[in-house]
Amino acid sequence: MERTFVMLKPDCVQRNLVGRVITCFEEKGYKIVGLKMLRLSREMAEEHYAEHRGKPFYEALVAHITSGPVVAMVIEGKGVIAAVRQMMGSTNPLEAAPGTIRGRFGVDVGRNVVHGSDGPASAAREVALFFRPDELISYRREDERWVYEDP
Repeated sequence: MERTFVMLKPDCVQRNLVGRVITCFEEKGYKIVGLKMLRLSREMAEEHYAEHRGKPFYEALVAHITSGPVVAMVIEGKGVIAAVRQMMGSTNPLEAAPGTIRGRFGVDVGRNVVHGSDGPASAAREVALFFRPDELISYRREDERWVYEDP
């Protein structure tokens, strides 16, 4: 099984969308193996968004992600990295397909509700940044045989 990192941004938390977004992943059949609410320091935000340093939107991105609490998650399942990216929709919610998380809940690119790792390397880096290994729980869900052909 593959794991990915997902962060529900301050706009998601402040708009009371946390449960609805988590439900999207659970209804798909993916398993949450790590979950916590926290407030990012500027240093943690800068490390998380290091690849964007120097870009015109970098300061606004760091300011927003540190403006309130976030919910950090590790989600597990077959093909979960690519599937979560599809489920989130385009970074710009106005271009996101209807039915995607950003298509349903977002309007502005700077308030697009959710972040998800864009590949295996970033998933590993982001999971390690937000979670210690002992904070991730391995378990078998009772419904896995109804989600996967070969659980």
